[in-house]
Amino acid sequence: MTVVLPQLAPLRLPAPYGECPFTPPPAYAEAARGGPVTRAVLPDGSPCWLISGYREVRSVLADARFSADARTPGFPFLSPAQRQLATDRPSFIRLDDPEHARLRRMVTRDFLVRRVEELRPGIQRIVDEAIDTLDTATARDQPADLVRDFALPVPSLVICLMLGVPYEDHDLFQSLSRTLLDNTATEAEVARAHRALMGHLAGLATRKAREPGDDILSRLAVRDDLTPEQVASLGFMLLVTGHESTACMSAMCVLALLRNPALAGRLRDDPGLMPMAVEELLRSLTIIHLGLARAAKEEVKVGGVTIAAGDGVICMLSSANRDEDVFGRTAPGLAPTRPDARRHLAFGFGVHQCLGQTLARVELQIILTTVLRRLPNLRLAVPESTLTYHTENIVYGLKALPVTW
Repeated sequence: MTVVLPQLAPLRLPAPYGECPFTPPPAYAEAARGGPVTRAVLPDGSPCWLISGYREVRSVLADARFSADARTPGFPFLSPAQRQLATDRPSFIRLDDPEHARLRRMVTRDFLVRRVEELRPGIQRIVDEAIDTLDTATARDQPADLVRDFALPVPSLVICLMLGVPYEDHDLFQSLSRTLLDNTATEAEVARAHRALMGHLAGLATRKAREPGDDILSRLAVRDDLTPEQVASLGFMLLVTGHESTACMSAMCVLALLRNPALAGRLRDDPGLMPMAVEELLRSLTIIHLGLARAAKEEVKVGGVTIAAGDGVICMLSSANRDEDVFGRTAPGLAPTRPDARRHLAFGFGVHQCLGQTLARVELQIILTTVLRRLPNLRLAVPESTLTYHTENIVYGLKALPVTW
């Protein structure tokens, strides 16, 4: 059966945010109420489809007829700069199989569940030392910025150690990453940031080929089938995604717990609930608000709607994770023991599902458990209404989180 869509004005992207900082723009929820597949218009005026239903999003992300390759005709972009970044030298997450699978296999071993579980003691030390530094450097009656002083350094240290990137470079790559993820950055700004970060990583890969260590970049650098530039491209993707998303998510999770002291107390008293709570936080917050882009390589029906070859689609992870048919009528709220929470799509789905999802889960579990245990009196140092957010970024998160304890 072919679905006939109502003649509604297409949603213009990106939509403005509403009053609640914990929910995506209200227009996305409104679009989802119009059906699992709806029309939208990109900033350059070109049309695309929003896929909002949980089952429909999973279907698209698992279907090889929808391409993740940004060079595919019709692939949707929010800015010319993002188009340039994704098409000039695409990382493996912007490629289709078999090339995507070939490159992904080169780094999969470092993110397997067993390997990440072995990292738990090291991650715990990093978190404890970060809180020690925070507590020592900041008087208890003076505010600290939990984003700058804790949420960013912890995942940065972890991914730097795994990759073999000197941590003293973290200010450089954090600054460049922010530019690369900014939908309002110009083509020239993105090109400069990309050249700078790729050049830095290519130089590091060349040095590691001569003097390899026990890290991901070294193992890639000594391969005969990769150039230093290709090693840099793999490192670039892991570095940028490995710290920014976890940093944003951890700060948002802390704020969510500060807003819900009863839940924070429950998790403090019973840390065994934390793994389930992290899944629920990932589902509820879903910091990739505008979803994952794909382009149809041939005609496909999704949710009864015919999507033509060359049509761009955006899989709305945030809407899918609030699908009441899957997660219940209380889906927008937090339910730390929600039985279906782990079915969320915060890490995507299919062959391109986030490589670092196990690492992110472990980091969040350790970060939140340790913050609740060691900083039981943590509280906001400013009115919540004054907090600001990276609404312009691909990854949504707090710009700062002033706290005291």
